Amino acid sequence: MNIIEKYFSKYPEDKLIKWFKQVCFAEAVSWLLLFSAMVWIRTDHDELLPTIYIIIIGNIHGLFFTLYLLLLLPVRKIFSWDDEDSIFALCAAFFPFATIWVEKKLARKNRND
Repeated sequence: MNIIEKYFSKYPEDKLIKWFKQVCFAEAVSWLLLFSAMVWIRTDHDELLPTIYIIIIGNIHGLFFTLYLLLLLPVRKIFSWDDEDSIFALCAAFFPFATIWVEKKLARKNRND
């Protein structure tokens, strides 16, 4: 974890927050595209195009999922999340569209207001 913290320490907080919000949204959109790929491959399971589509969308979703997990560490420090918030944000990566909720509710500096 120290390597990740060292890497992200060279970026300003506002840039990391902006990246985190963008990755949260992109991860949720990639979930939606992944669902569309699953429906498409279920209806046309013998065709080649749905298979290619699900491979591409799956890789894109995996990229955004990994970026979300990597950005959780510096964002945890920026927003002063306790362990409960951090675990919730980590678990949100595994549920469809939950990263949008994390971005809207947890990723705020003045959550007590």
